Amino acid sequence: MVADAVEEGALLWEPTAEVVTNARITRYAEWLGRGEAGYQELWQWSVDDLAGFWSSIWDYFGVVGERGEGPVLGGAMPKAEWFPGATLNYAANALRRADTAPDRLAIIARDERGTRTTLTYAQLRDEVARVRAGLVRLGVGPGDRVAGYLPNVPEALIALLATASLGAVWSSCSPDFGVPSVTDRFAQIDPKVLIVVDGYRYNGKEYDRTQAVRDIAGKLPGLRATVWIRALGSAAADGDTEWADLRAEAAPMAYEPVGFGHPLWVLYSSGTTGLPKPIVHGHGGIVLEHLKTLSFHQDLGEDDVFFWYTTTGWMMWNYLAGGLLVGATLVLYDGSATQPDTAALWNIVAEEGVTYFGTGAPYIMASLKAELRPTGLSRLRGIGSTGSPLPPEGFAWVYTHVRPDIPLGSFAGGTDVCTGFVGAVPLLPVRAGVIPCRCLGARIESFDPEGAPVVGEVGELVLTAPMPSMPVMFWNDPSGERYRDSYFAEYPGVWRHGDWLKILPDGGCVIYGRSDSTLNRGGVRMGTSEFYRVVERFTEIADSLVIDTGRLGQEGRLLLYVTMAPGEALTDDLVSRLRTALRTELSPRHVPDAIHQVPGIPRTLSGKKLEVPVRKILLGTPVEQAANPDAMANPEVLSHFIPE
Repeated sequence: MVADAVEEGALLWEPTAEVVTNARITRYAEWLGRGEAGYQELWQWSVDDLAGFWSSIWDYFGVVGERGEGPVLGGAMPKAEWFPGATLNYAANALRRADTAPDRLAIIARDERGTRTTLTYAQLRDEVARVRAGLVRLGVGPGDRVAGYLPNVPEALIALLATASLGAVWSSCSPDFGVPSVTDRFAQIDPKVLIVVDGYRYNGKEYDRTQAVRDIAGKLPGLRATVWIRALGSAAADGDTEWADLRAEAAPMAYEPVGFGHPLWVLYSSGTTGLPKPIVHGHGGIVLEHLKTLSFHQDLGEDDVFFWYTTTGWMMWNYLAGGLLVGATLVLYDGSATQPDTAALWNIVAEEGVTYFGTGAPYIMASLKAELRPTGLSRLRGIGSTGSPLPPEGFAWVYTHVRPDIPLGSFAGGTDVCTGFVGAVPLLPVRAGVIPCRCLGARIESFDPEGAPVVGEVGELVLTAPMPSMPVMFWNDPSGERYRDSYFAEYPGVWRHGDWLKILPDGGCVIYGRSDSTLNRGGVRMGTSEFYRVVERFTEIADSLVIDTGRLGQEGRLLLYVTMAPGEALTDDLVSRLRTALRTELSPRHVPDAIHQVPGIPRTLSGKKLEVPVRKILLGTPVEQAANPDAMANPEVLSHFIPE
């Protein structure tokens, strides 16, 4: 059986006059004196006058800090410098409602067992002040690194804010990361303090991490203290520092003023080969970018309850924390999205009165396949999807079975900038499979093979002007060579992101997957997302991976790997129907040369399919050189892709 199909571009939602009038971006445009401008005109101004636009964001939101007298922007990519005369602190901006609305809920924390805890903004600030004082006692100061090996619990967010308030640098990994994967990350930044859990619960099971923590700590020579949170109630050992010790003393809250580009946190690329890139973002760039995107594109503010399903190892956790900047209440969930069943997240949305729910595209597709009909979502007024392209069928399911009257915002961006380049906005309609717009301040273009911008054609997603949330550097990259090679090697002075993008004449965008895993059949280039859209509509198929083994000047084989849904098998009839669907909906060139059943599709810890490493394995690269198993969620499945 094939899930219901829907045509790409089909209109699914249009904003009412009331939605447009009440949208935060409308009030901003009126404040600018551009109230009559349509969205595309506003976007064009925002990328033509970068200094004027980003200065207006500072002023409109009343950023806590000193703007300074210097220019807004100096230099060009890759050495652009923003607000060189400014000082501020991320934590001061995140906790400002502790003064203006101390009793407003800042955090609602939930877990699989149904445990629920809350913190108001005043309580959150007091906890941050306590942990800040504890970090000072451990010798942490500006520029020092604090690392967290933590699930999505309040302590992780408190530690981030306490670290930032000192001008120290935060970094985190989820406790499901293996020891080599964690040390590959944290050893690069040499943290002074490591904050950990003794274990975690996931999908109804407990996972002890005490030995893993000790192994990690033993590989961090600059570590002064490991601070333990006893989630599973393990016994303390001699020399251990407990979370209770760290937060033992009440203290006044204070914020270290730092420069606009002062390091705030270190995020990491997926690290499928080699060491993960330690991507450093600055205080100022993140404050401005998250204020802009959360307020204007997701329409969030002080009356909202904001829930994004994420772990601390994914940039969306940092983005979720940004909800504090706009005064929202954050829902932190520690657990599996499908425990006890696929409806788990939708149940939280209903129970907590969530107004904006964000998740990965795979969860929406899993909800579709499970034929869910979520209820109790009366307060919900927006849904976000990211992580991978959401196919048109996913859009249609939301509007048919969740809510027909709210915007579904598919966003695409990345860890590299900790935001979306392209996304939704409440002024524009939602069409199946189409991202409505390029985000304000993001000069996104699509380049053809000669480096010329194109419209209505698939090309390379590039940024031709800087954004404040671009990395201020990679850690341990003093010459900047690794940073330049990562983004600027293909087009000097232009950021190449590594995705295929089609910009439509009306400004809408369609993402077609990674440009380095493209299917090129007889000269017809196609992103893998188009292929998955066809294959994964078949309810018999749980997951899939398509690989084109062709090389420059030499066409290879097109191979499809499928993981079957429970109780299903790859029968001759299913193979025939798959081939027919691919021939009809894509082209005869895109019918696979072979279809193989495998027990699982290899994915990174953050859920991305490992298309490029599998391609390397199929072309003869040894598994241990093609992929880092410690950066994978299921490394055991790689053996099924070794050519015979």
